[in-house]
Amino acid sequence: MASSSTQTSTAPSPANPANSLVMSIIGFCALAHLINDLIQSVLPAIYPMLKVNYDLSFTQIGLITLTFQVTASLLQPWVGFFTDRRPTPNLLPLGTLCTLVGIVMLAFVGSFAMILLASALVGIGSSTFHPETSRIARLASGGRFGLAQSTFQVGGNTGSAFGPLLAAAIVIPFGQTHVAWFGLAALFFFGVTLKLRGWYVGHLNQAKARKTVAVTHGLSRGRVVGALVILGLLVFSKYFYMASFTSYFTFYLIEKFDLSVASSQLHLFLFLGAVAAGTFFGGPIGDRIGRKAVIWFSILGVAPFTLALPYADLFWTTVLSVIIGFILASAFSAIVVYAQELVPNSVGMIAGIFFGLMFGFGGIGAALLGYVADLRGIEYVYDLCSFLPLFGLLTVLLPSTKKAARK
Repeated sequence: MASSSTQTSTAPSPANPANSLVMSIIGFCALAHLINDLIQSVLPAIYPMLKVNYDLSFTQIGLITLTFQVTASLLQPWVGFFTDRRPTPNLLPLGTLCTLVGIVMLAFVGSFAMILLASALVGIGSSTFHPETSRIARLASGGRFGLAQSTFQVGGNTGSAFGPLLAAAIVIPFGQTHVAWFGLAALFFFGVTLKLRGWYVGHLNQAKARKTVAVTHGLSRGRVVGALVILGLLVFSKYFYMASFTSYFTFYLIEKFDLSVASSQLHLFLFLGAVAAGTFFGGPIGDRIGRKAVIWFSILGVAPFTLALPYADLFWTTVLSVIIGFILASAFSAIVVYAQELVPNSVGMIAGIFFGLMFGFGGIGAALLGYVADLRGIEYVYDLCSFLPLFGLLTVLLPSTKKAARK
């Protein structure tokens, strides 16, 4: 964690060519993230099928999400902590093999327990992927951390958007066994991570001889810890709300507006596409105007639209969901980079913590909201969640990191 106002970390010298922007590597990070999250999004996309095939309750649907996201979230900070101190390039491609095994298992499972096991394996693959690939994107950023993080993140959001469409085209018409086709994507994913591993090894070799300078932001340990807690609460509000969409938006549309499964998937695609666009713009804007301003706009600025959503007809539900997805998504890249500026000598651990919180809160949210849906109905979930963005008021308590300077 942070130390004191004299806390320092090492950073590459700007004069060193290894510190330049390597957009091709950032692009490969985004591509890998696209494939990873595309594979992961297959699971919630086939929830309606699983619910019918195995006679599952909403609570059991939430438990599937919880299993996946808890395995992903609990391991991520430890992976980041370990690799901050002992870089392990082989960990990234090894993690993709867990994803491959999990997605193939999902095609052929015969019980609820085996669905949970397959979900857990995909979650373990994710737990190694996110902190390591986020680190590689940052190393290739040339100092444009917001651009690198948002480009990396938008790959994942794009994959999450296309996953339901591909599931609707490949799995829903032909049956659960066709999930196995996504194993081909996992094999390609493995090849991309081998490419990233090769660049990372070369970067580590160059880093042995690289001159470094110290970086400080002038904040005490207490201010840093307090800021991280506030960021965690903001991630809680964001991903509890996002869980209502990723896990239950299709059910909401089917029940309230009597849409078909395929039509509801198209609406989910529009929402996730807006999430991808918002993620892309959030990072570069944060590089220009500051992370705190982006966090303000993203979390609190979305509140009027979330409060209006439960009362909208189908047309305005579609419009509001796109607006909500765009605005809300712009925060995460800014939150991660802001947190890494607070603890600059532990970028992998910080990435792991916040990606872990993202998955953890999303999983807990999915489970709790599923329970609420069973008790009170799916429409009540959106009434309840509409107030979550008001947590954005906590942003006023975040300290400024603009005093960061190199000594």
